Amino acid sequence: MEVPFLAIEKDLYKEASEKGYCVKDKAGKDYLVKITTFPAAMLDFTNPDACEWIKGIIKKNMIDLGMGGWMADFGEYLPMDCVLSNGESPEDWHNSWPAVWARLNREAIEECGVQDDVFFFTRAGYTGTVSQSAMMWTGDQHVDWSVDDGLPSVIPATLSLAMSGFGLTHSDVGGYTTIMSMTRSKELLMRWEEMNAFSPLFRSHEGNQPSRNVQFDADEELLAQLSRTSRMHAALKPYLKKLVKENAEKAVPVMRPLFYHYEEDEAYTEKTEYLLGRDVLVAPIIKEGAASRSVYLPEDNWVHIFSGRQYFGGVQDVDAPMGMPPVFVRKNSPDYELLMSTGKIR
Repeated sequence: MEVPFLAIEKDLYKEASEKGYCVKDKAGKDYLVKITTFPAAMLDFTNPDACEWIKGIIKKNMIDLGMGGWMADFGEYLPMDCVLSNGESPEDWHNSWPAVWARLNREAIEECGVQDDVFFFTRAGYTGTVSQSAMMWTGDQHVDWSVDDGLPSVIPATLSLAMSGFGLTHSDVGGYTTIMSMTRSKELLMRWEEMNAFSPLFRSHEGNQPSRNVQFDADEELLAQLSRTSRMHAALKPYLKKLVKENAEKAVPVMRPLFYHYEEDEAYTEKTEYLLGRDVLVAPIIKEGAASRSVYLPEDNWVHIFSGRQYFGGVQDVDAPMGMPPVFVRKNSPDYELLMSTGKIR
């Protein structure tokens, strides 16, 4: 993970501070902020020399080492009472700060000529981020089933991003944040894997408290589940590449709300399902202990990828034992055979 903060006990901070590259407080000292559990200074993106310096760090310590990608986290912490190098108001810069952070990451990659080989993604954003960041992720979900910030929150967050111009998004498989009495269960991790197999990026996370979270290798069933869902995701590669290309050329999001293609009233209110491109409808299990769910299917000819059963629209009760989430393919999809093959992977 790469962030625009400098831990004050490290050599990079000492160098940046000596060169005057940090955001200042009103007394002229480096403005220190608390990031999770540690104090840190912030780079001043209004200082051109500071921008070139951090790009050099990215090039040397990341790209030159052979990294294929990273999470360019944060970018939204600019204090409203700080003093910037260019003398402008931090209020005028605050919202655009994450877009500048994304731009610096992209410039470092492009200046090294590795834009086709190195990939980064961001969490914070603003107007301009979408033209700089390769992908967004939906932030640090709780490792639970809560509607406000757990597994169910991923879908409305993703669809909101999609309709705000961010067409490439994903989430941490299994969530990230453990607070209070939360622990990540085996069931939650497996259901999250089922969902994210049908997304542009399949990426797991151990969480901020790994010892309190079940991990992918805790038992044979978990290993088998990860193996299967990751192979399902890999099998979708040709289809996903088409969707990413469409996003690049036409700004059409990869994961879409149902109303993007269907005009029924229900399509405008549905926030627990999504379309992966034009031809796949995903209705993940988002309630603990559930082995089935009610699914709204727009008027079309849908085929359940695991059972092969056909549906023709309306509200349907669909069985969903572990490993068989409600995922459907449009019968007249040009990629029908490819998409249906994912349900046969064992």
